[in-house]
Amino acid sequence: MPQDSPLTVVEMWTDGACKGNPGAGGWGAWMRSGERERELCGGELVTTNNRMELTAVIEGLRALTRPCAVTLHVDSTYVMHGMTRWLAGWKRNGWMTGAKAPVKNKDLWQALEEEVQRHDVSWVWVKGHAGDPGNERADRLANQGVDVARGAAAVAG
Repeated sequence: MPQDSPLTVVEMWTDGACKGNPGAGGWGAWMRSGERERELCGGELVTTNNRMELTAVIEGLRALTRPCAVTLHVDSTYVMHGMTRWLAGWKRNGWMTGAKAPVKNKDLWQALEEEVQRHDVSWVWVKGHAGDPGNERADRLANQGVDVARGAAAVAG
């Protein structure tokens, strides 16, 4: 992506959570750039863990108002491999897997691809629940997102 000025450098950690699969789910993203930090979270009452993992990355990248150089820390091999290994083949095969089945979460993969194209993204896999401070923070935000979804449902119900 051509740029006239250097890209802002952002480190981002994302995570998804689901209480039941499917069940109430949440997503969280924590990002920092220099001295600035930002936390985001949200959730859905009926979803899956994979959908929340994807949504966390989409919403984190979407929150960046201009193209950035993003180091993206994820504990989901599903998300990382989907973007770095599988996406091109899925598109080439008309959004079918190698087993000739429709790609699950196609809507989110397409949204994620659109967001990734706006940025210079470097993918970093981190082991979940293993003490990485950014991952632990994103996990807390994702669980907060579950509570937000449940609370919104209780108010609406």
